[in-house]
Parts: sequence; C-alpha cells; structure tokens
Amino acid sequence: MGSKKKKKRADRADAAPTRASTMDSSRQRGWTTDPRKLLAVHGELDLATIYRDKTPGWDEGKKDGQKAMEDQATDLAELQERLFAQAHSDNGSSEAVLIVLQGLDTAGKGGIVRHVMGLVDPQGVSLAAFKAPTKEELKHHFLWRIRRELPEPGMIGVFDRSHYEDVLVPTAQKLVGHDDEHGRSWVVDDKTLRDRYRAIRRFEKRTLEKGIHIIKIFLAISFEEQGERLRERLDRRDKHWKFSTGDLVVRNEWSQYQQAYQEVISRTSTDDAPWYVVPADRKWYARLAVSEILRRTLIDINPSWPQADFDVDQALVDLEKTTSPEALARFAFERSDSHEEFLDALAVMDEDDDEGDSDDSQSAHSGDDADQIRLSTDAFRYN
Repeated sequence: MGSKKKKKRADRADAAPTRASTMDSSRQRGWTTDPRKLLAVHGELDLATIYRDKTPGWDEGKKDGQKAMEDQATDLAELQERLFAQAHSDNGSSEAVLIVLQGLDTAGKGGIVRHVMGLVDPQGVSLAAFKAPTKEELKHHFLWRIRRELPEPGMIGVFDRSHYEDVLVPTAQKLVGHDDEHGRSWVVDDKTLRDRYRAIRRFEKRTLEKGIHIIKIFLAISFEEQGERLRERLDRRDKHWKFSTGDLVVRNEWSQYQQAYQEVISRTSTDDAPWYVVPADRKWYARLAVSEILRRTLIDINPSWPQADFDVDQALVDLEKTTSPEALARFAFERSDSHEEFLDALAVMDEDDDEGDSDDSQSAHSGDDADQIRLSTDAFRYN
C-alpha cells in the first residue's frame, strides 16, 4: 500500500476521535448533581427521611427524563461493548459490573431490568433472580448459590434480590426457629446474624478484589404507592399472575421491613460498595437514576478497546482485493463527511496508483478501477 494512502487513513483516524474519548462522568446531562453523591448511604440510614416521590438531583420533568435515558443509551451501549471487548482480548481484563436490586414487592425491580438493561446488548448481561432456596441450595452455605452467579469478566450482572434476603427476611419476619414451607429454619439470634453480616462483607470485599464493581440499589417505594400498584395487579386480569397473597403478609409487616432494611443497609454500605437508596414512586425517575449511576460507573472504569494483534492496513488491502468497485464506492461515500472529502480520497488513491504503475502488486486497484468507483458513486448518490 502506498505511503500517501496509509498516511491519509492515519490522519483521518487521528482527526476523528471516538465517542469514548469524549465521555465524561461529570457531564451533567440534566442532572444538577451526580446522583451517586446524593443517593449513596454513609453511616446510619433513616428511611423515614427519604421522600419516595421526589427526584433528587433531577429538576426537569418526566419527558426530559425519558429523553435523557434515550441519550444515555448511546453511551451505555458503547461502554458495555468496550467492557466486553476488553475482557475478551488476549490480555483480557477481569473487570465486570454487578448490580444488586433490592426492594419490596412492586418497587420496580423488574422495570429496572427491562428498561435499563434493555439499553445494552443482552449478550453482555447476566441476570439472576433469587427466590426461596431450593433443597439443593439449602445443603450449602447461604452464599454458595450467589457465588455461582457472579458475572464473568466483561459482563454486567444483575441480581433481582440477593444474598441480602438472608439477613433481611429473618430480621423482618422474626422467624426464630420457624420452618417455612421450604423446610428452612430462619434463626435470627445475634450470633447468626453477626456471622452472616461478616460473611457478606468479606464476600463483597473479595468480589471487588476480583475486579467486579458492585452497584447496590434499594428501590424505596412508599406505603401508599405500593398499595396502588398492588390494586392495579388485582384490577387487571393480565396482572393477576404477578400477585401473591404473600405480598399482603409482607405489607402488613411494613414497619418491620423498613426497620430491617435500615439495619441491613447501614451495616453493609461501604465506601467501595455503597448502597444507593433510590426514591421509587416515580418509575421513570428510578430507571433514570439507576441508568445514570451505571453510566457514570462504567465511565470511571474506562474500559478500552483492545489493540489489534494484526496488520490493519494489510488486512484492508486483502479485503479490497475481494470487494467489487461498486461496494468500495458505496462504503467510501457513506464514510466520507462530504463529497469533497470523498473526491480528495479518490485523488490520493489515483496518486497511489500512479506510484504503483511499475509494480502492480502494490496497488489494490488500477486507474480504470478508480474511474469505475467514481461512476458507481455518482450512480449511488443520485439513485
């Protein structure tokens, strides 16, 4: 390949930085403050001070919020692809992301999965929904089934409920020595809970050391809003499958669950893996906040595109040998910012062809091919 052609490609690459190089986690995009700073828990949590219908850090309305999520999709798609590509290169990175979703029934965990994770390639997402443990799971340590679902390098993992149920439910239900229908004994004496808390903190510390960034989300819904959402499930036949009479049992123990969540979050929110308490009465805000927390976390990770382990210029030459002039013309025209830029590229190719007249093997196309590309491009432009 001629030196002028190679230089032209290099100049264009330098002059056109990728979106990745211009991303900035501090960019506001409608946010008055980084939601991570506003929603993170430091120290003791008092859920009574959380207004579930507010939109911390977002002063715009619902329509602007939905538009912001559409804008976030472009960043999230590229960042996820970079994370995935970085992990699958020869010198693969171990970095991944784990989103832990907790919240009472109807808080919107499923909506986060559909609307936030729906912004990225599903091939790069692993989802695990933890329900009551099976007989097989009960034979193991309570973290056994959790470890098995940790995201692989390059993946974004999502836990719909998690290991936190093993400290939350015993505390809230006060099931001391009580066997539920699955045969599990929920022992909530102080020693058992201390052991579980220690195990969780140790588990998350080791998970972070593996390169898995943890985003813990508690979706804080109000008692009134939950009642309305449960009523909707009862009023609509297509929502009956989502309703369980157990939801009403938990609703009748609202205060116990609020106190339990306060204790769980206060004892496990750390500087490296903080809990984010997200007001969830407005579904659009909860989804917007979680997607923005994920976007900024990925930007801070700053995954990079792997370097090619082959000669890119030579690969382009080999590819062009198998491509018709019409296809090359179409590709060149679509990639050019203007018709003038395209003609400039053709001029470089002509010069390269002139230099290669003495050695046809150094030119991907003859002068006749360049003329054919011009004709093909003109036809492509006007048809």
